[in-house]
Amino acid sequence: MTQPYEIDELISAKSIAARIEELCAEIRTEFSGTDKLVVVGLLRGSFVFIADLVRELDLPIEVDFLEASSYGDSTQSSREVRILKDLRGAIEGRDVLVVEDIVDTGHTLKYLIGMLESHNPASVKTCALVRKAERAEVDVHVDYLGFDIPDKWVVGYGLDYAEQNRTLPYIGVVAPND
Repeated sequence: MTQPYEIDELISAKSIAARIEELCAEIRTEFSGTDKLVVVGLLRGSFVFIADLVRELDLPIEVDFLEASSYGDSTQSSREVRILKDLRGAIEGRDVLVVEDIVDTGHTLKYLIGMLESHNPASVKTCALVRKAERAEVDVHVDYLGFDIPDKWVVGYGLDYAEQNRTLPYIGVVAPND
């Protein structure tokens, strides 16, 4: 069965790997010497990014996951964030690095930062693979950013379209077949 769209490469696997190395160098500089870093991946889209990030990070860390949704099965954000899976461990007094696949409107990340801060961590920093800056509806700071991208639907490297194409080694733009 063929899919009703094509995928045009936007960011190559090589470019992603190089940027992850740069991000990890920045993160190591900030968190070297701490033994309290908790890296929190936002499921499901961040799973490929977080795996590559923590392997390259070379710091003593704990990894935990949150799953939140503001899209459901739609391609439009509902702007209502639902927590589908909460953290397993405590973050009080610990440094937290939230790892997100994509920052689109900013609603989900802003909500999650507030939720995490209510648990009294030592700090909360954010890391996102991609951001659609022109789609921002709320002001949310990304401390470590992979790439700014245009307002197009993207897939690959954990990102999906209708749960498909997460395993592509690059990030591509979904282009409907004519």
